[in-house]
Amino acid sequence: MEIRQLKEEEFDVSVSLSEYAFQYKLSDEDRLKAKQRFKPDRIWGIFDQEALGAKLTILPLQIYIQGQPVSMGGIAGVATWPENRRQGLVSKLLTHTLQTMNEAGHAISLLHPFLIPFYRRFGWEVFCEYKKYTIPVSNFPKKVEIEGVVKRDVDTVETLDRLYQQFAANYNGTLKRDRDWWEHSILNEDWHQAVFYSISGEPKGYVIYKIENKVLRIDEFIYLNEQARQGLWTFLANHDSMVTSASLKLVPADDMLPYLLPDPRIAQENYPYFMARIVNAQALLERYKLRAQGVISRKTFYIEDHEAPWNNGLWEWNVSAEGESQLNQIKGEDNTAELTCSIGTLTVLLLGYKRPSELARFGLLNGTEAAIEWLEEAVLPAQTALFDFF
Repeated sequence: MEIRQLKEEEFDVSVSLSEYAFQYKLSDEDRLKAKQRFKPDRIWGIFDQEALGAKLTILPLQIYIQGQPVSMGGIAGVATWPENRRQGLVSKLLTHTLQTMNEAGHAISLLHPFLIPFYRRFGWEVFCEYKKYTIPVSNFPKKVEIEGVVKRDVDTVETLDRLYQQFAANYNGTLKRDRDWWEHSILNEDWHQAVFYSISGEPKGYVIYKIENKVLRIDEFIYLNEQARQGLWTFLANHDSMVTSASLKLVPADDMLPYLLPDPRIAQENYPYFMARIVNAQALLERYKLRAQGVISRKTFYIEDHEAPWNNGLWEWNVSAEGESQLNQIKGEDNTAELTCSIGTLTVLLLGYKRPSELARFGLLNGTEAAIEWLEEAVLPAQTALFDFF
């Protein structure tokens, strides 16, 4: 068995595996486009005598953590031929991928799981969820007179991205998009964009939507203030003669829209979404800002990570009075540590999806009572979200 990056001439076999595994068929036009965008250096395969048995793609991306972009390896397109399943091929690829991402400087990795328990074995953990709303037209937010204007299908990627970045940076885990991502993963000729401008002419929010089978499908709703939110909803509500309901997907878990409706009793669904995994704990923690407590702190911390040996083991965690961290690996066993957890637990703790006290209550974070109380105070509250898919 050999693990290596694909070659240019292996486009066809790569597409054939994807088509079989994900049950789709590219048209001739889409196949040509896919070949033009084919980046074999991003695709890792496991081969047996030059026969591709399994593959995955590593996307070099960035996500926001504490308002700052952090290098992230996005895992996508994990696929295996049925005759090669349950032979450990994907397991070997994932372990190799962690080493590759660490060498590339990715501090964290995200993926959309086909099976959550499988990826948990390798340290990935669910880090965000989203809500889906179905709102009958009779229960749309009330139309209000707003000083400002909505412009439809006239704005540039730069305008949309500027608004998106300001909104997305409030969450941990959101993707930092570039122009290529906007043009190939977000914008589509079947969808409309509408931007709200304040009375002073400043863009303050946007919505991406389409009308399909009398349903107003809202793909993305971004706003920087309440005026923009109300202005965009008034624009959407003006479609009331054309639709019977609105459907919103990928709504952040902290969204308050139902409470603001005339009747909050709408159909709501909640879904666990992407999984995350710290690739290099030292690199991430040393750029992670803890609450400034005015005193120097030192804790011993045991990280359980059998897939990434550079993380696994006992660490001395030094925190300055300003909340800056420094980690030094030391000799010792887990039973000597003041804090102990798996790499998956550490990931969701630092991203803010779960609090230290919650994780300790259910035995996912272990330690002395004093150390857990310190960590609960030190880790700043945060919300997680992701508005993209890969």
